[in-house]
Amino acid sequence: MAPSGPTGAQPSPAEPLSRSIFRKFLLMLCSLLTSLYVFYCLAERCPPGSGPVAGVPGRGVPAGPRELAMWPAGAPRKRLLQLRQRRRRGRSGPGDSSDQDEQSPGLAAAPGGSGAGSSVAEAQPGTLALLLDEGSKQLPQAIIIGVKKGGTRALLEFLRVHPDVRAVGAEPHFFDRSYHKGLAWYRDLMPRTLEGQITMEKTPSYFVTREAPARISAMSKDTKLIVVVRDPVTRAISDYTQTLSKRPDIPSFESLTFRNRSAGLIDTSWSAIQIGLYAKHLEPWLRHFPLGQMLFVSGERLVSDPAGELRRVQDFLGLKRIITDKHFYFNQTKGFPCLKKAEGSGKPHCLGKTKGRAHPTIAREVLRQLRDFYRPFNRKFYQMTGRDFGWDG
Repeated sequence: MAPSGPTGAQPSPAEPLSRSIFRKFLLMLCSLLTSLYVFYCLAERCPPGSGPVAGVPGRGVPAGPRELAMWPAGAPRKRLLQLRQRRRRGRSGPGDSSDQDEQSPGLAAAPGGSGAGSSVAEAQPGTLALLLDEGSKQLPQAIIIGVKKGGTRALLEFLRVHPDVRAVGAEPHFFDRSYHKGLAWYRDLMPRTLEGQITMEKTPSYFVTREAPARISAMSKDTKLIVVVRDPVTRAISDYTQTLSKRPDIPSFESLTFRNRSAGLIDTSWSAIQIGLYAKHLEPWLRHFPLGQMLFVSGERLVSDPAGELRRVQDFLGLKRIITDKHFYFNQTKGFPCLKKAEGSGKPHCLGKTKGRAHPTIAREVLRQLRDFYRPFNRKFYQMTGRDFGWDG
């Protein structure tokens, strides 16, 4: 007969069953808590140095020294996206930033400048892209509509330094050449933006396209319009110089300028002359947009005082004044300002070699006749815009 008492007692079959259930309950609880923590971190509420995404400061295990140098602890998702976009654009070729209307490259870098190193998003293109909100493509809230050879490329590249500006590199030419493709096609050309960022594009030929004002107004009556203007005589010579670089066999500037040289009749059908009739081109725009929704930037001051003109542009766009004198230096060789640090790069950057070409020598009498021709148009333009650009001094 088996001994009785506590020392001889056998465990009941219910005891191990209870322990098994308890262990399963603990595992389920831990799994639930882990899942809650993951969602907590994805909502950007977890403390710096912890989280489910590796390699992103404030979202996972500590990042490498390069990322830590660029990203403060707990940096918002917006800054990570900007770094990813800059690295991605750095893989594009120089042709992406070419002026389609002017048929010449912009900055030697890609649309948003080039950058060194690799981004976290490139390391994990699938999962991380899903975890991060990459923003969305929006129709532009601001457009640089003109003018050709006025300084539009320089303005756009300077604006790209601002973290709240996202812009297309190549000129879309939607409202003059591709309107039949529809707004969905146009929107798809735009870069992704986050809340608080402005989407922009530039196509200088819009200013001289009669259908463009109505078409842009139909897209959005609130679109802000920027026009970079320059002394029409200098602009015409620059326009001719660009054409001459591609077609050395074209007639002289003087022969193209005059319909009748002896009578001094200017040929306004020549595009290089016709574009400079700013007052004429502005009239249809003012039928669709109030003057306060348009900003006229001086191409001359963009060279002599880029920070001053950029201050006006930033105020017009409702942006914080981030671009200042410290971003520029004057390149004596090219004769215009360059960026000390282009977007996504720590190196100085100037516009491409096609910018700043030497102009051919034009006879003083031809220049005088051109200035006399443009003077009444210039004065009317000053009255319409409320700004004297000083081209008739």
